[in-house]
Amino acid sequence: MLGIGDSPRKLQTISVTGLSYPAAMTIRWGIIGCGDVCEVKSAPALYKVPGSTVSIVMRRSADKAADFARRHGIARSTADAQAVIDDPEVDAVYVATPPGSHLEYALRVAAAGKPCYMEKPMARSAAECQLMVDAFVRAGQPLFVAYYRRGLPRFRKVQELIESGRLGRLLAVSHVYQGRAPAPQPGGPLVPRAGWREDVEQSGGGLFLDLGSHVLDLLDFLLGKLTRAAGFAARRSTEPAALAAEVGLPEDTVVLSFSTESGVLGTARYQFHSAAGCDRLEFVGTLGTLSGSVFGSEPLELRSIERPGAPERVESIAVEQPAHVHQPLVESIVQQLRGQGACPSTGATALRTSAVMDAVLDDYYGGRQDAFWLRPETWPGLTAASAR
Repeated sequence: MLGIGDSPRKLQTISVTGLSYPAAMTIRWGIIGCGDVCEVKSAPALYKVPGSTVSIVMRRSADKAADFARRHGIARSTADAQAVIDDPEVDAVYVATPPGSHLEYALRVAAAGKPCYMEKPMARSAAECQLMVDAFVRAGQPLFVAYYRRGLPRFRKVQELIESGRLGRLLAVSHVYQGRAPAPQPGGPLVPRAGWREDVEQSGGGLFLDLGSHVLDLLDFLLGKLTRAAGFAARRSTEPAALAAEVGLPEDTVVLSFSTESGVLGTARYQFHSAAGCDRLEFVGTLGTLSGSVFGSEPLELRSIERPGAPERVESIAVEQPAHVHQPLVESIVQQLRGQGACPSTGATALRTSAVMDAVLDDYYGGRQDAFWLRPETWPGLTAASAR
């Protein structure tokens, strides 16, 4: 294994924000975990962005890794993650595994002295995220996180409209999300778990970590750092008897409030096992309101007036979604690695999002600084719910 500071290739480099990056070269990626998220969202972006290609992919099943590589035109595959990290034909590593393994892989990539693009959420807790950030600072390498909505044209348009003054002075923001309940199967539980996303050891919590993180990170990008975040989390969709019988169920209902560095006040509400679906993000200003979904692609709606007393104007603003949603963010990563720009989603920005989620979930899990997933019998939120 390469040590911290070692380089797998001798290349001409240039300095960007105090770090050294290869200059004007094709970035060769290794992928760890080529599952569903890689099929359309991310992996094609890594080999379609100019100046970027994929050298090797890894999956625990060698046959599935080989099948993925064949279908995507990638030359090599393996079942050995360390082989990807140490490969001399890999310049940067993309980790697309569940969050439970993110810290381990991040530390191994940092020790090899290579940049890393980590799937979101960055890790199971802010404490794990901080260890990852520290490791890459020591290694002198960048850590990027796949909060790809920072790069999507849809939300760049939202940013443009906010900054244009069309809403006037921005007062408040809110997001409501409900739904995403896996369909019950005959003879199965009324509220089945959503795979690894509700396995706390793998995910760090419930679907709030998976979906809510996208929203909180997006608001951090659009409005500045979220401050004074507070809220409540509970397991509301499962009957008390079932809670008592199955220790380890994560939260499925979250309500929070916050302010931003720009002074905007915000609220958010999530119910992840509700039959009725809703996904509405709304920005309210003195001259208008901008609304739309976070996870959909329907047109945005802008309701605004030019001045107080003027008639309201309603606009429907359609923004085309890229075929591979990671692609705009990946392009910014490749540009940074080639010394031509900067990626807006880093370990430092993702750490802020995890800190906000921890602040809201802390009471449910009885603290999130330790390996809380190993002590479910101590979770105050779960024990209180099961005692109802």
